[in-house]
Amino acid sequence: MEYNPEVHSIKCPKCGHGMEEIGYGGVTIDRCTNCLGLWFDTGEAEELKKKWMGDALDSGRADEGKKWDTVEDIACPRCGKDMDKTSDPKQSHIWYEVCNEHGMFMDAGEFTDYKHETLADRFRSLIKGSR
Repeated sequence: MEYNPEVHSIKCPKCGHGMEEIGYGGVTIDRCTNCLGLWFDTGEAEELKKKWMGDALDSGRADEGKKWDTVEDIACPRCGKDMDKTSDPKQSHIWYEVCNEHGMFMDAGEFTDYKHETLADRFRSLIKGSR
């Protein structure tokens, strides 16, 4: 759905569509109505990671989310500043964007992977390399 400030909480930094607020276990995040990417205000990803079934909010498919990895220069939906590209220190194959003041954006499927660290993730981190 196209971004409409009267309907959507923020504009998706990747595809520009509207993001809707969704919640689970007392944590409210923003999910894009188009690409299904997720915006986490500071601390929300870590809080949701601790919740059983918190990954249920990441309803997009990882293979679709990977298509959005090519969009690299994105701005924070809160302040408009360029976001830094980074990877998870424990799972370096997971790449996402961070605004040091406001939060982070993960493409569809990335939060589910982030939440469930496995031995296979450690192996994938070795073969994918850094961003």
